[in-house]
Amino acid sequence: MIDLEGISEYNNAGALLGLEGAERDELMGAINELDPITRVRVINKLAGGTPPSKGSRAEMEKHFSELPKHIKDGLNKGELRLADTIIYSRKQVNSKTIKLFETQDVKAVGMRNISNAQLPKNQALLVSGIFLLAAVVADGTLNDDKIMSASYGKIEDFPAICNGEFTLKANKKIILSDVCNTVFKTSNNHQLPIGYYKLANPRIIVDDVQLEATIEIGSLTGIDTAKTFLYVGLHGTITTP
Repeated sequence: MIDLEGISEYNNAGALLGLEGAERDELMGAINELDPITRVRVINKLAGGTPPSKGSRAEMEKHFSELPKHIKDGLNKGELRLADTIIYSRKQVNSKTIKLFETQDVKAVGMRNISNAQLPKNQALLVSGIFLLAAVVADGTLNDDKIMSASYGKIEDFPAICNGEFTLKANKKIILSDVCNTVFKTSNNHQLPIGYYKLANPRIIVDDVQLEATIEIGSLTGIDTAKTFLYVGLHGTITTP
């Protein structure tokens, strides 16, 4: 019998439980076995007794069927939950090709929050939007402290970067392909955060697959390659214990 506990964690319960055919009949049978008061409470909950989800959480619920079985099971059992997140990395603009996630990367607070360009086990990320920011670090010896303490802001201040292209892949599958970086120029759009591009087609990245975010720049003219850094942030909803 389907366990009804934990349904309140999700608003789109039908999508999360995959209510089709025999599974739908099984759920209705379980509801009919409840005492009348509990049955009414459960039906009201499933019928929308709570406000609908919004933003990337609602998008994650719509894509629930795409999650691996072990993650679906973890969510349905209450072992995993949904949380807002930004998976991020900072990298130096020292060539015309900048790989923002690499297999040799090590998780370090302020520099990146995943290792080896992969999500940890049992985590799946619904990428709703992407941040792209840039900064010039302070003069002197280059180190992580200066990279992290630099003021990251709009890429409009870096024309060569604006005219480059951004590609995002997961396990070699393209999520965003050769998009001109001008989409991250949002300083004149007060409805969006600085440097934020909202995906029209949000996609899920699962655990244990290689994540690739690459910036291609046609020219390094006007860029101080010794001191210029990029920040990329993949914003969305993630599964977490």
